[in-house]
Amino acid sequence: MSQPPNQPPQGGFGAPQDPPPGGFGAPTPPPPQGQPQTPPPPQGAPSGPPPQPGYGYPQQPPQPGPYGQPGQPGPYGQPGPYNSGPYGQPQQPGAYGQPGQPGQPGYGYPQAQFPGAPGTPPPGGPGSRNPFKGKPALAIGAAVAALLVIGGGVWAVTASGGDDKDKKPVAGKSDDPKPSGSGGAPVNPGDGSGDGGEDPENLNEGRQAGESKVLWYKEAPDAPGSGADADGMWITDKAAVKAAYKQVFAYNVGDGKPSWEPIAFPEKICAVTPEKTADDKIVVAYMSGSSDRAKCNKLQEIDLATGQKGWSEEVADGELFDSTLSVELTVSGNTLMVGRSQSGTAYDVTTGKKLYDKKRYGDACFPAGFAGSATKLVQVASCGAGGNNAHDELQGLDPKTGKVLWTYKYEKGWRVARAYSVDPLVVYATNEDKKVWNISTFTSGGKVQEQVGVDEDFAPECGWAILERDLQGCAGVAVGGGALYLPTEATTGANEIVAIDLATGKEKWRTKSPADESMMPMKVEGDQLIAYVQPSYDAGGRVVSIPTGGSDHKPVELLKNPQAVADIENSFYSKDIDWVDGRFYISSTRLTGNDEAKEKLMLAFGK
Repeated sequence: MSQPPNQPPQGGFGAPQDPPPGGFGAPTPPPPQGQPQTPPPPQGAPSGPPPQPGYGYPQQPPQPGPYGQPGQPGPYGQPGPYNSGPYGQPQQPGAYGQPGQPGQPGYGYPQAQFPGAPGTPPPGGPGSRNPFKGKPALAIGAAVAALLVIGGGVWAVTASGGDDKDKKPVAGKSDDPKPSGSGGAPVNPGDGSGDGGEDPENLNEGRQAGESKVLWYKEAPDAPGSGADADGMWITDKAAVKAAYKQVFAYNVGDGKPSWEPIAFPEKICAVTPEKTADDKIVVAYMSGSSDRAKCNKLQEIDLATGQKGWSEEVADGELFDSTLSVELTVSGNTLMVGRSQSGTAYDVTTGKKLYDKKRYGDACFPAGFAGSATKLVQVASCGAGGNNAHDELQGLDPKTGKVLWTYKYEKGWRVARAYSVDPLVVYATNEDKKVWNISTFTSGGKVQEQVGVDEDFAPECGWAILERDLQGCAGVAVGGGALYLPTEATTGANEIVAIDLATGKEKWRTKSPADESMMPMKVEGDQLIAYVQPSYDAGGRVVSIPTGGSDHKPVELLKNPQAVADIENSFYSKDIDWVDGRFYISSTRLTGNDEAKEKLMLAFGK
C-alpha cells in the first residue's frame, strides 16, 4: 500500500475511469418525466493539465456556476444515482489509474459517482461508476516506500514508522408503527404543500398481491427552469421532513398530511445538516441574495417536531480566498461545524453561540473538510500548498473546544477523500500517481488499526463536492457490528454486498442481490443489514434484510414496491432513501424545474 497525499489527486475515490455501461450508483440526466477541488478530469486515464490544489490551499475563488453557487458543474449538480457529466455531480470515482472513470473531487463524504466529466454529455439512462477500479494499498504516515509491480497493478511496500502498525502488502419509533395508508389512492401531493384533496393520480392502480402500497406521495414545488437543489430528508417518529429549493416541508409519516406549515426562505437553500440532532433539530443555510456574488452564509435552526424557527446567524468570510460562497454543515453532538474552503467555524447547535474557529496552522495546513458523529469530530487539512512537503493531515478534535486530540499525517501523493464512518473512524484515501486506493480503520487515539485488503470493484453512491470535500457524502455504504459493508459494481446483472472485518481488513462474507438489479447497503439495525435493491423497468425496488451473523446471509424481503411505479422510482436524477419503522422513503435531491412533467418530490411505501 502506499503513502499519504501531497497535492490532492484530481477527484476522490480512485482514478478517473471510463463509465461502466450502467448499473449501481452513477448519476444520470433527469428523465423526461417529469466543492474545494476542481471537477473530475475528462473520461480516461489521468491526463491533461495537472490538478489544481485541493481544499485548503489558497486559490482564487471559482467562478459562480449557472445557479448561483460557484463551481456548480451544471444544472444538475446534486449527487445521485445516475450518470453525470454536465448534468450532474460525479459519483464516487474508481480507484486511481483505471482508464475512464472521473476522479472524485471535493470535500469528502463519499458521494455518488458520475461517469461523465464536466463538458462530456452523459450517457443515456441510469448507470453507475465504480470508485475502486485500482488496487487497494497501504497508506502510511512518515514512511519510506518501495514500489512493486504485481500483475500490472502498482503496490507499495512500506516500512511503517512511528505509531503505525507494521503491515504486510495486501492485494489489494412511531406513534403507529404500522404504516397507516389505505389500500386505495395515496394522498394527493398537490404542489408539494400536502394539501390533500382529490388525488390526481392513483399510484396503487394495478398493484399486485405481495406488493407494497404507495402510502402517499408529494409532487415537487415550483423550481426554476434551470433546476434547483432539494438536499436533505429527515425522518422522525411523526414527520418526514424535506428541503426543496427555498422551502422546508413536513408530512405525517402515516398519511402524508402536513405536519406543520412549510417554512419559506427568501433565497434558495444551499446547505443542510445531513443528520438531525438527538432532539430532532436541523440547521439549513440559505443564500444572502440571488446575484453571482451572493454568499451561502445565512444559518437557520429548525425544530422538526414543531416547524418552529430557532436561532439564526450569519457566517463571516474567512481570510483571502476563504469565502462563504459555499459551505458544508457538520453536526457532532451539540456542535455545528460550518466548513468553508479553507477554515471552519463551530457553533453551539442549541443556542447558535459561536464556539471557536479552525484556521490555518503549521506548515501551511488549511482545514479542508469535517466529519462528525454523536461524540466525535474529525478534520482533514491540506498542507504544503503544492510544494515538496504537500500532504493531507487527519485530526481528531474535541467537538466542544476544537482542541486537537491527535494527528495522523499522510505521505505525499495521498488524498483523504471520504469518511465512511466517524465512530468507528473508517477513512477512504486515494493515490492518483500510484493508481491505488486505501481504506483504513483508526483507533480512538488516531492510530491505524487495520487496512482493508479486499481487491474488489466497489461501487457506493457518492456525490461530487465543488467547493468543499464533503467527507460524509456517500450512500450505499454502512458500518456496524465491527464490519464495513460495501456494494460491488455490476455492469450487467446482479451485484453483491461484501462484509469486511474492520479488525482484520479481510472479507467476512458476501451475498448476491436477489434480483438482476444492484443492491446497496442502507443501515445496520441490530444483527441485520438493511439494503435497497434498485428497481428495473419491469419491477419495483425492494427493501431486504441480511443477517450479519451466522453462516446464512441470504437477503430476506421486507418490502417489494409496485411494478406500476417502477418508472417513478427510477426517475429520480439523484435521491435520498431511508427505511424507518417499516416504511420506505425516497425523495429527490435535485429538481428539474420542468413545469410540464409531474415531477415527484417524495414517496412513502409500506404494507
